[in-house]
Amino acid sequence: MKARLLLGLLAALLSGCDEMDQQPRYDSYEQSGLFPDGKSMQAPPEGTVARDDPALQATLEQRPPMSMALLQRGQERFGIYCAVCHDFAGYGHGTVPDRGFPQPPSFHIPRLRQAPPGYVVQVITEGHGVMYSYADRVAPADRWAIAAYVQALQQSQDTDVAALSPEERAQIREAADDR
Repeated sequence: MKARLLLGLLAALLSGCDEMDQQPRYDSYEQSGLFPDGKSMQAPPEGTVARDDPALQATLEQRPPMSMALLQRGQERFGIYCAVCHDFAGYGHGTVPDRGFPQPPSFHIPRLRQAPPGYVVQVITEGHGVMYSYADRVAPADRWAIAAYVQALQQSQDTDVAALSPEERAQIREAADDR
């Protein structure tokens, strides 16, 4: 009795799999009633860019010139994508590590202070350690902007006060007094 039940169950399972072999589909250049032009293979929507597009790769390989606009864009993108883990000053005390995720390294440690900007771009592109790749989220030009902003953060935390002008020192004192 058990053997018959098992055989019947096996036959029912195998018969259900056969329908997966004969699914309706269109071949690439076959006529189709799904689209107004009658083609089954449609062109990508306007503005679509392939991941391996040579223009994107060229953007990744060539560092843009430093400018205030680049730093501002980097600050904005850093605040969106990076600050949740690295915090806004780059020390790695963001809200995500505060909730139990492994703490990322501070951007102010000697190893990362000495790293070239291309290293930050590479880490954003490929990921590192528990940080996954942001290649599908951050455009190549924005990766360079974030790298430039990280350099600015590093310099801002390691500048000797004596190197500042009297006006800059006054601005720092005013900012500290406002807190």
